[in-house]
Amino acid sequence: MITARVLGTSTNVALRDAVNAGRCAQRDVDNRYCMHEVNEMAIACPVDLDTLKLRAEIQSIYARVAADPSGEFHFHRGPGYAAQRLHYDAAELSRLPGTVTESFAGIGNPHAIAALPAGATVVDVGCGAGTDLLLAALHVGPHGRAIGVDMTEAMRDRARRGAAACGLAHVEVRAGEATALPIETESADVVISNGVLNLVPEKQAAIAEIRRVLKPGGRVQIADIVLGVELPEDARRDIDLWTG
Repeated sequence: MITARVLGTSTNVALRDAVNAGRCAQRDVDNRYCMHEVNEMAIACPVDLDTLKLRAEIQSIYARVAADPSGEFHFHRGPGYAAQRLHYDAAELSRLPGTVTESFAGIGNPHAIAALPAGATVVDVGCGAGTDLLLAALHVGPHGRAIGVDMTEAMRDRARRGAAACGLAHVEVRAGEATALPIETESADVVISNGVLNLVPEKQAAIAEIRRVLKPGGRVQIADIVLGVELPEDARRDIDLWTG
């Protein structure tokens, strides 16, 4: 099983740029959080990877998660998993509609890195059905903003309905991708993401977008999968291994 980490060591060299824009942290096995410098390890996708096919496959999988969260998938889902395995606050999760949390498929807990300041503008890259997004909205309060970006329409619909059900008028959900965020330059205090950058072949472009939208002095709180070794070429060309 691959351990979920938050901008952990031995990840893509492009993530060093995110550290310059904000902060990074690694979740260790004792559930303590400590600061780490990101080591250099370039893990690039093959130049001839069919990224359009990969994008379509990712959209298909997460559309199915939105339609049938209890279906057969190769990754964990739901509020029980989030609370028990990823140490989300169960009481906070219970404030969100089940239509949101049942489709949660994150691999870590970006909220555990640091508290989101009241009044902050938070951008959630790959917000999915909205669990992290709506929690962010609750944390920043009505004078803040929580903006979710996702490329899957069914997930965006769940997030919007969830925000409306919670009366969170300061939530926005926008169509878009990590490599071309529909967000104004230097407008975000914090960028969060959960298990999304590992799905993006063009990681340097995604990190550049995060840097672009962050205000000077802003920070990133990203939970994602990292690798301790570089994958062989045949594994890097296997689209099934990119999709979850």
